[in-house]
Amino acid sequence: MTADMVGTREGETPRAAERTRWARGEHILWRYRDNADPHRFHIARPVTVVQDTDDLLAVWMAPATTVVKPVLADGTPVHREPLATRYTKARRTTFDQWFGTGVLKLARPGDPWSVWLFWERGWQFKNWYVNLEEPRRRWAGGIDSLDHFLDICVFPDRHWEWRDEDEFAQAQRDGLMTAAQADEVRSAGRAAIAQIGAWGGPFADGWENWRPDPGWEVPRLPENWDRPPDRLRS
Repeated sequence: MTADMVGTREGETPRAAERTRWARGEHILWRYRDNADPHRFHIARPVTVVQDTDDLLAVWMAPATTVVKPVLADGTPVHREPLATRYTKARRTTFDQWFGTGVLKLARPGDPWSVWLFWERGWQFKNWYVNLEEPRRRWAGGIDSLDHFLDICVFPDRHWEWRDEDEFAQAQRDGLMTAAQADEVRSAGRAAIAQIGAWGGPFADGWENWRPDPGWEVPRLPENWDRPPDRLRS
């Protein structure tokens, strides 16, 4: 990658997008900014590129991948903190290994969500997970986004459920999201649900039958995982 690729956004003109395509098997970072401090990254996951076209970016996060995740300042896992104080207590980041099986992540340019596929052991397909988020920004070494708290779980029998509605409401109470922003997220969720109802892509594209290349190595987390995108190089 060259310097003129840094900061390119998904959804740009084909000529601009063409400069930022990653090849199958390349390692990139999938990062999320901290909702309380958007200039700071609190989630970083090394992934392997499965496909990168004008229509879709697909990446694989392998089991046991070393990742960056947020914890409370005393090391307590975020999900163990009572909801009322979950977003107001001081936090820091820590390194961990992704537990369980791997995750296939699918993202279409401009969509305010990505779709994740989960399997049980033995490649028994479990579910799709619609992660509502800011449309991703590309840079030389990966993509960045901002999580929007609310999610949707889609099961093989095609029924779906909202997820994390309590966290979505708490984030608004704690000032991490305005009422207008929350309305936009809900609207994005309804758009995703319309696609689920129509059983369009990626739900009908057969990705649940996909398997990673057995020769792929688990990507390493780079030391500069939290550097600003305009200073990173792939």
